[in-house]
Amino acid sequence: VVYLVVFHLSFFMFVWSYWKTIFTSPASPSKEFSLSKADKEQYEKEERPEYQQEILRRAAKDLPIYTTTASRAIRYCDRCQLIKPDRCHHCSACDICVLKMDHHCPWVNNCVGFSNYKFFLLFLMYSLLYCLFVAATVLQYFIKFWTNELPNTRAKFHVLFLFFVAAMFFISILSLFSYHCWLVGKNRSTIETFRAPTFRNGPDKNGFSLGCSKNLREVFGDEKKYWLIPIFTSLGDGCNFPTRLVIMDPEQLTVPSQNDPAKSSGANQSFPTRPLSESQNRLLTSDCQWVESGPEEENVKTG
Repeated sequence: VVYLVVFHLSFFMFVWSYWKTIFTSPASPSKEFSLSKADKEQYEKEERPEYQQEILRRAAKDLPIYTTTASRAIRYCDRCQLIKPDRCHHCSACDICVLKMDHHCPWVNNCVGFSNYKFFLLFLMYSLLYCLFVAATVLQYFIKFWTNELPNTRAKFHVLFLFFVAAMFFISILSLFSYHCWLVGKNRSTIETFRAPTFRNGPDKNGFSLGCSKNLREVFGDEKKYWLIPIFTSLGDGCNFPTRLVIMDPEQLTVPSQNDPAKSSGANQSFPTRPLSESQNRLLTSDCQWVESGPEEENVKTG
């Protein structure tokens, strides 16, 4: 009875997580990140890059954007014709901009990003447990196969095939799951691992990390009872994220002046004037605000 319950439960959670990963549509930026009709026409008519950037800076002054390109320019998608939020990237396979894009997964034929990253992690975890469960139950028959204790029938080759397939999938999924667990602990996406986001102090691959505990809550939510269930509980809206590199109270943001270099990024790019969402404020204000230490911490403390 226990065997059947564990088997059916693991299989059900595996299928549920896989289904949610496949059929959850990738989240795209909201309309506020799109240029107005007048700005769009002016941007398309303008041929000089520096004036195009001026148009984008004017349009992005009230948006919660803290990262730029490597050349300190506003991140803009010519394909979708919108200003990219932080951690947003354009997927060439889906042909849309995806919020907090991690990668496009051919195994699920979908982009893995803000809307389904939790489902993807649970899919890997339950796949891992399911393969382990199958390999463990077949192991005794696999041992009998090598000791010639199994009846000489065609079924023994099925046992051999099932064990090797379960074991190989377990090893490959274990490496992938371990890698994504490390990414969650560091609050990075796969893209950010290979290309660090650029803040006002330059590229910083740990710019969005708030400490392992808060990074985990950002993906799985505040209530632990929902962590292992494939329902959406991630914090925030996917368009803006708390970062330890921004020195200001999210509730007391004001419009920066041109003479205040501490509140500008790159080539006169202003920080947003809109406060962060309530869930992100909780991440920033609870417990110790800056958890990680390192060379970047001194730059943060000194402004």
